[in-house]
Amino acid sequence: MSMQTFYKTEVVPKIQKEFGYKNVHAVPTVKSISLNIGLGSGLKDAKFLETAEKTLTRITGQKPVSTKSRKSISGFKIREGMVVGMKVTLRGKRMWDFLGKLIWVSLPRVRDFRGLPPGAFDGRGNYSIGFKEHIAFPEIKSDEIEVIHGLQVTIATSAKNDEEARSLLKHMGLPLRTE
Repeated sequence: MSMQTFYKTEVVPKIQKEFGYKNVHAVPTVKSISLNIGLGSGLKDAKFLETAEKTLTRITGQKPVSTKSRKSISGFKIREGMVVGMKVTLRGKRMWDFLGKLIWVSLPRVRDFRGLPPGAFDGRGNYSIGFKEHIAFPEIKSDEIEVIHGLQVTIATSAKNDEEARSLLKHMGLPLRTE
């Protein structure tokens, strides 16, 4: 069963009942998923930039966009217009496929995983997950990598507040810790 089918058949009725929505379209949904790699110490290394681009392309099946700095920061040796990261935004079928892969495959592969922190919501119904190692994703072969780097995954929902978003992601199977 695809994640989108699971959402429509299992999750929507539960949330509709929980929050008392009369209309199916009032139920919050996942709008987009963004993956981001900050280059950090690899700013001067062109090979690291290439590795980050290959990683995001492999994981998402979509070509990443480079993010450039808006202003110069001398303490970090960053000039205005320098490439400081790579990002991909997923929507539609690719987003649903990635969400299923994230929940059912990638998170269980994370070392010493004890659930995701419940406080990573931003107040507007979006949730961010930070990965210390990109090898948690099944597309990345551990014997082919030169540098292990982290990445951030942000799940943007149409929920009005964190409570609705938490309920949506919990019903979809995201393993949130209870603290």
